[in-house]
Amino acid sequence: MAAQRLTKSSAAIIKAAVTLLAEPGGDAMLLLFEGSADWRRVAELTAGTNKPIIVATDSEAELDGAKEAGLHPLPLNKEKAPLLERLQHALLEAAADELIRPDGAVVAVYGGFHQGRFDSISHLQLDERMRRLTVRDLQSLESSVPLKTVKAVVDLAVQIGREGREGKPVGAIFIVGDTRRVLEHCNDGGADPFRGYNKKHRYLLDPKVQEDAKEIAQLDGAFVVNSDGYVERSRQMLEVSHESLTMSKGLGSRHWAAAAITQRTKALAVVVSQSTGTVRLFQNGHLVLRIEPMDKAVKWQEFTFVSPGQGGDH
Repeated sequence: MAAQRLTKSSAAIIKAAVTLLAEPGGDAMLLLFEGSADWRRVAELTAGTNKPIIVATDSEAELDGAKEAGLHPLPLNKEKAPLLERLQHALLEAAADELIRPDGAVVAVYGGFHQGRFDSISHLQLDERMRRLTVRDLQSLESSVPLKTVKAVVDLAVQIGREGREGKPVGAIFIVGDTRRVLEHCNDGGADPFRGYNKKHRYLLDPKVQEDAKEIAQLDGAFVVNSDGYVERSRQMLEVSHESLTMSKGLGSRHWAAAAITQRTKALAVVVSQSTGTVRLFQNGHLVLRIEPMDKAVKWQEFTFVSPGQGGDH
């Protein structure tokens, strides 16, 4: 993508964001670019603050020279994603890299109306809704499931929840990690399209495999994914008791099964609600993250944290 020019209006927007960073205050500034830029000029425009200045673009190559200019480069790999998804991903990555506090505030600058030009500023209070996506709180997840695998599965689930398949809503469930114990509680729910393929055709971090998974998600059953991101089985029926669980009213059988399998094993479960597209992540029998489909709820609700016993949608 071509370099993003820093016009007079863009420079004025950045300077206004610097003022906002000081009053009412913020922990960091996030500049969401649509290509490379004059990073030294960006550093000059943001000089005078001791807060992190995060510059995010869609590829690492576009960020060449940003670190040398004193900025914090953040590659997104989200070139064709909607604006809100790019913003969400940037915030999650910044939290994972501990550039922002999970309960802090961020001043975000981006092009909300015109491509390749800054025209919008948002002051975002993140609070505890991002708690589970910081490095500190992901330590327990990373002990069995690498962060890159968790992110890939969550990203795929969000796509399924937002897009469905061929215009129809699709529900899905991914069980990640502790594969041997998980399979002890599984039965085949039908012919498994992934069975018999070699590993490279089952690697869920591969975009081609993700497209295959979207197709298979229309069929009943869970995906069983190992910690390295390979689909071990699909179309699996989970046979596990959930009598000891306490969970939000209105959640369907997928969510109960997901919570139950994470209570019995060290796996994580990522569930897409067919009725709403909402994505939920379960660990140790509890709901730890809820992400709303952004094309249906254009607000920063995708970071909402819901503890067991509180209300939730289907």
